[in-house]
Amino acid sequence: MDVPVKHLPRLTQASAPLTQAVDVIDAEGQPRAVSIPAERDLTLYVDKREIITLMTLGAHPEWLTLGYLLNQRMIRHAYELESITVDWSVNAAAVQTRFGSGTTPRNRGKRIVTTGCGQGSLFASLMDDLDSLRLAPAAAITRDTVFAIVQTIRERDTVYKNAGSVHACALFEGSDLRCFIEDVGRHNALDSIAGWLALGDLQQQTAPWVLYTTGRLTSEMIIKAAQMGVSIVISRSGMTQMGLEIALRLGVCAIGRALNRHFLCFSAGHRLITG
Repeated sequence: MDVPVKHLPRLTQASAPLTQAVDVIDAEGQPRAVSIPAERDLTLYVDKREIITLMTLGAHPEWLTLGYLLNQRMIRHAYELESITVDWSVNAAAVQTRFGSGTTPRNRGKRIVTTGCGQGSLFASLMDDLDSLRLAPAAAITRDTVFAIVQTIRERDTVYKNAGSVHACALFEGSDLRCFIEDVGRHNALDSIAGWLALGDLQQQTAPWVLYTTGRLTSEMIIKAAQMGVSIVISRSGMTQMGLEIALRLGVCAIGRALNRHFLCFSAGHRLITG
């Protein structure tokens, strides 16, 4: 059933404080006040059916909820949802679908526990759907664009700089930053970006999507990026063996250990322009 674009789900805007001030004692025995990241549980309900509890920073819980459902293939489009209501007084996200509880969630099969921090659980059927993913064959990135992306992230004021202990994901259109999310786990941050992307009118996109993450490039991170239509991923960290195998299989350009003006391209080198 096709639903018009104007019928995107209604969302609350239930953001929460991202850090908390605490008293500590430093190595010299002196008291100090520092900030630490928030961490709160958010239980997702779809048509009153409990799905999962995620641990999250809480910056954009509605995007996180939508992105999680999309990336786990519980829904195919944002249009399938009537509303997402987040209430921090009960730490819950209530999702109402347009078609009733008889059709959701779609994926209730065998699950694979992955290496994600924060959540990182993956339905096995996602692995079976890999060959159905199609990425833009002409999507490419220049070396200077990689450097520019890394520099943009370095200069950004972040929760990590103020309090540490979080991961970040960012979506660039070429070298232009479009969405930046921090969370206690890199998968939550990526799911939130997937939710943001699903809600936007992106018909005027003029450059390939590029995903940046502070976390390692695992199999699940590569799959989620590909599901979002992203052909190029950049990580401050490295990548795992299965992450590399899937990147090679899908034609994802995986760039790791990207610091300052240094990086390594692990896969799809034809998408990297160094000249």
